[in-house]
Amino acid sequence: MFLLTDEQTIEDLGIFGKKNGGGVYDIYNRLHTRGGEALLQEMFRHPLSDKDAVNTRSSIIENFAQLNGTFPYNASLFDMAEKYLAHHEEHGKSKNGQSSLGEKEIQNGVKAIIELIRLTKEFVERNDIKNITAYADERENITQLLADPAFEPVFKDQAREKLSYAAVTAYDALFRISEAQKVKKLLGYIYYLDIYISVAGTAVERKFIFPKALAKERCEIKLEGVYHPSLKDPVGNDISMHASKNVIFLTGANMAGKSTFLRSLSTALYVAHMGFPVAAKAMEFSIMDGIYTTINLPDNLGIGASHFYAEVLRVKKMASELSTGKSYFILFDELFRGTNVKDAFEATVAVVKGFATKHNSMFIISSHIVEAGEALKDISNIDYLYLPTRMNGHVPEYTYTLERGITDDRHGMVIIRNEGILDILKKGKKREKNVSL
Repeated sequence: MFLLTDEQTIEDLGIFGKKNGGGVYDIYNRLHTRGGEALLQEMFRHPLSDKDAVNTRSSIIENFAQLNGTFPYNASLFDMAEKYLAHHEEHGKSKNGQSSLGEKEIQNGVKAIIELIRLTKEFVERNDIKNITAYADERENITQLLADPAFEPVFKDQAREKLSYAAVTAYDALFRISEAQKVKKLLGYIYYLDIYISVAGTAVERKFIFPKALAKERCEIKLEGVYHPSLKDPVGNDISMHASKNVIFLTGANMAGKSTFLRSLSTALYVAHMGFPVAAKAMEFSIMDGIYTTINLPDNLGIGASHFYAEVLRVKKMASELSTGKSYFILFDELFRGTNVKDAFEATVAVVKGFATKHNSMFIISSHIVEAGEALKDISNIDYLYLPTRMNGHVPEYTYTLERGITDDRHGMVIIRNEGILDILKKGKKREKNVSL
């Protein structure tokens, strides 16, 4: 069972970053194999939505983190093995009947597969690996696969003995023809192992914690010290949501840290559904059916849609998802910023009231329209948080720490004046050198 989400959410959270990296995926990617990297990408695109599956994967990675071990294979083995297996269908023959792999490549491929099989057997027979309860089923599957009679010759031959031409030919037929699927299945288990050990290494290095997944029916999130994993000097925040307070109305001035906090929270929840460690001090969360965020919503110029209409369509999509009765975590950073203040106020109040009727889901709405918060005060399951601004003379300072309530901090004009923009417009370029960039 996979978590429902979409490209908008994946883009909002910067899961894959840009072409030069910098995404959440890159933080966890310390992998040694191309197969593992491809599998990790799939995990990030399809988090889990089953409590037991999440907790099992989390426990496996946590145990590997406690062992603090290294990947027990040389990465070069996979280069040789994968190149070799890529030609399995032709069994080394191209269309003109000539070998598409050279003799040396076949020999190296066979040796690599043999080495991978032997190293895997040594690994799963280690006592510390046997003691990882959550890994027991996977380990048993690997053990049974290696016990297949097809692989018996691998363990009979001397480990470092030079293979004869006849032996290489026999192994080639075994690995690329008769038992190719079993070899690929074994590689699949190794790719998972690459992920477990690599993500465990990330947890150790960055001091990430392992969340506990709770039953969906509890409709609860509890986070201590959550921060965004890409920040060098983060300020952590505590937040708690539950069925009786399942909607948060968040306010704060520009630059107070609302968007960063929203990304921090939603990234932690998204990654936790993968069974991965997160950037926080502690976390418990109810499994959700889906996570949808709306932080950087683009105009849909392809259909001639304005920003406001794009927002309307996004809210409509959320309403349709909620009508299925499934449980969702839904986040909007600044509802209806594409229209005038009066319409935005009325629409924000109406939509938040609608969200508040869905007691099996959780919602966070940030807004500059503090009057909307006042209009929602009679709804008991809405909680109010804000990120404050402190004025040091004429200079705004930010704590980036959540407080309870609603703030009417507005310091846009202060920032504009501090940047000297009005002086530049009035007096020309002579003052431009004083602008803080």
